[in-house]
Amino acid sequence: MSSSRRLEELIEALRCLPGVGARTAQRMAHHLLERNRDGGRRLAQRLAEAMDGIGNCARCRNFSDTELCSVCTNASRDASLLCVVEMPADQVAIEQATGYRGRYFVLQGRLSPLDGLGPRELGLDLLTERLAEGEVRELIIATNPTVEGEATAHYLAQLARQHGVRPSRLAHGVPLGGELEYIDRGTLAHAFGARQDAG
Repeated sequence: MSSSRRLEELIEALRCLPGVGARTAQRMAHHLLERNRDGGRRLAQRLAEAMDGIGNCARCRNFSDTELCSVCTNASRDASLLCVVEMPADQVAIEQATGYRGRYFVLQGRLSPLDGLGPRELGLDLLTERLAEGEVRELIIATNPTVEGEATAHYLAQLARQHGVRPSRLAHGVPLGGELEYIDRGTLAHAFGARQDAG
């Protein structure tokens, strides 16, 4: 129990961050107050600006502070390739790890009826409009290999086929440098079932 109501409220507010429990929030709050008040003020200002100024791109639904994000307005990107990801962090991972030069569509989640996430909440009406434009030739489905992610991938593949677009799915399975004896059973079973011709 703190002697300051404002300190208690700051600690409680910091707990909204993922992985931050009561003790970590307390350490953060104490650090800011004891050693870095200027940093705390800068953080508060940037947080306020981000919360008020960052929205979603009208075309791909990624985070953007303008109506269309920089990827959607970049004329050098290949408009015939559209990669669908669950979250903005997934797009960042693909950009950093691959040479992909197509466009994106960010679902901001995955189909999960129990959580109230259906096609409407994922913006699939907007995706349907993009596919109907006829510019997209391949829909790269990059959802996570979870039960919900696989269900979402199946739904997206059907949607693509309805519009004459070729759906493709990211490969899943044995990681490069991995040893079979240490790979979990589900991953190994999926990799074995999706095996390909050897080159």
